[in-house]
Amino acid sequence: MEASGDIVRARAAGSPGPMAAAILVWCALAVVSSLYVTIPLTPLLADRFGVPLHAAAWPGSAFSLAYAIGLPVWGALSDRFGRKPVIVCGLIALAAVSPLNGLADSLAALVALRAVQGLAASSFAPAALAYAGEMYPPGRSVVVIGLITTGFMSAGVAGQIFAAAVERHMGWPYVFHLLGLIYGLSAAWLGGRLPGGTATRGEGRMADRFRTFLFLLRQKKLPPCYFIAGTLLLAFVGMYAGLEAALTREPFALGPGDMLLVRAAGLPGVLLSPLAGRLAARFGLRRVLRAGLAAAAAGLAAVAAGMAAPDAGLAAVAAGAPAPAIALTLVMPASFAVAAGIALAIPPLIAIIGRLGGEARAAAVTLYTFILFIGATLGPQVALWTLQASGRNFAPFLPLAVLMCASWLASRRVTG
Repeated sequence: MEASGDIVRARAAGSPGPMAAAILVWCALAVVSSLYVTIPLTPLLADRFGVPLHAAAWPGSAFSLAYAIGLPVWGALSDRFGRKPVIVCGLIALAAVSPLNGLADSLAALVALRAVQGLAASSFAPAALAYAGEMYPPGRSVVVIGLITTGFMSAGVAGQIFAAAVERHMGWPYVFHLLGLIYGLSAAWLGGRLPGGTATRGEGRMADRFRTFLFLLRQKKLPPCYFIAGTLLLAFVGMYAGLEAALTREPFALGPGDMLLVRAAGLPGVLLSPLAGRLAARFGLRRVLRAGLAAAAAGLAAVAAGMAAPDAGLAAVAAGAPAPAIALTLVMPASFAVAAGIALAIPPLIAIIGRLGGEARAAAVTLYTFILFIGATLGPQVALWTLQASGRNFAPFLPLAVLMCASWLASRRVTG
C-alpha cells in the first residue's frame, strides 16, 4: 500500500515529459549495447589470447550471465532506494568499470571484468521499466515502456556496429574506453534532467522474491512461456556469433564492409517491435507471438541454407557467383526475418506472462527477463561450439532453428 501511495503522489506531481523518455531510451540502447560488443570481437580475441572461438565467446557469456543474476537484486534495491538513484549509480559504475575491460591482459581477466560490467548494467532495466510504469499515466506509460524495449532490441545490432567500427579504426580496447565515456556522460545527462519521483520505496526481501519465482514456475500455464523466453536471445545472439565466426573465414572471408551490411540487415527488423502492440490488438497476442516465432525459425533455416550453399555446389547454379555474394544475397534477408520475428514475439510474450502472473505480475516479468538473458549466455556457446565441432559453416544455425521450432510448438500451449 505504501508503494502504491508513492506512485499516486508521483503521478499527481506531474509526469515526466518527452525529454525524460528520450533519456531513458538512449540509456536503454547504450547500456544493453554492452552485451553485444564482443560478438564482432570474438575472432580477434581468439587470436589475441590464443584460445578457441567458443572460449573467446566467454566475455560475452559472462556479461549476460551476470546481467541475468543482477536483475532481481537491482529490482529489490530500486524498490528500497528509488528508481533514479539506482539508474544513476549503475551508470556511474559502468563508467568506472568499462574502461578497465580494455586494459585486460588475459582472457580470464577480461571475462571477470565483463561479469562485473554485466552486473552493473543489470541495474538499468528493472529500475527504468518500473520508473516508466510509475511516473507516467497508464496510457503513456505503455508507449514509453515500448520505446525503452525498442532501445533494448536495437542494441543488439547497434552494439555490434559500434564495436566493429571502433575496433577497425582504433583497436578493440577503445571499444570499452569509449563506452566508459558514453556511460559517464549519460549518467550526468540523466542525473540532471530526469525527474526523481519519490525518494524511497517500500522494502522488499530477496527471499520473498525467490519464493515467488518458485511459485510461478510451478504454475501450469507459465512454463511454456518461460521456455520460449529462454530461446529468444539464445537464437538472436547465437545467430550473430555464428555469422561473425563463419562469414569471416573461408569460403566467404567477408571483409569489414560486408560484415557491416550483414549486421545492419537486422536493424529494420528490430525496429518493427513497436508494431507488435497494434498487431496484437487486431489479431491477438498469441497469434502475433506464434507468427514471430515462425518467422524466426524460418529465417534461421534460411541462414543455414545460405551458409551451406557453397558446400552444396549452388555457386555454379548461381551463374558462377562467388561465395561472398551468395552469403550476402541469402543470409541478409534471412537475418532480417530472424530479427523481425524475435522483435515481434517479445512484446506479446511479456504481455501474456504479465497477465498469467496475476498479482505477481512484476515478479513474473522479472523471472522472464532472467531466463531471457540466461539464453543470451548460452547462445554464443551453442553456436561456436557447434561450428568448431562440425567444421561446417551452416552447422551453428541448425540447433538454433530447431530450438525456435520447439518454441513455436510450445506457443501452441500458451493460453494467456
